Order: sequence, then C-alpha cells, then structure tokens
Amino acid sequence: MSASTPLPPEALAEWLVALAAALGLDPADIPVGTLLDVARDVAHNVARPAAPLSTFLVGLAAARNGGTPAAIEAASALATRLALTWPPDQPEVTR
Repeated sequence: MSASTPLPPEALAEWLVALAAALGLDPADIPVGTLLDVARDVAHNVARPAAPLSTFLVGLAAARNGGTPAAIEAASALATRLALTWPPDQPEVTR
C-alpha cells in the first residue's frame, strides 16, 4: 500500500537512485524535472491516469530512438505539445 503523504524531495531522490540502480541505469541520465513536467501537463490537460502512462511512452520512445538525452528531450517535448493542445471538449471515452 502506498503512503498517503507526499515524499520529501530527498526521499524521491533516494527512490530514483535505488530504482535506477536496480534497472541498471545511471541516475544522472534521468531528467527528473522534464519527466515530472510531462506528467503534470498530461494530468492537467488530458487526464490524471494518462500521466504515468505518458511518461512510460516517453521513455519507451526515447529508448527506441537511441536513449540519448536528446531522444528523451524530443519525446518529452512532443508529449508536452500534444498535452497542451489537447482539446478540452474531447469526450472522456476517447481521453
């Protein structure tokens, strides 16, 4: 069960370092702020449940395009643009 109170920033950093290590990734390669911005924009402009799925898709797209910082930035920028232009009158069924 997850905690109901938000984690302090240092706990988030510790979690990301531990998860990155478990996944064989370098924590320095993870643009935390960029990914959190994508999640925020998607949650506020599309739908909250779309936020984690969108960041997963950003990561998958970046990995398939070389996994470089530039690939992550490009996928993040595309997701943000799409979220910020998502029509507010989209029916919930298609959201």
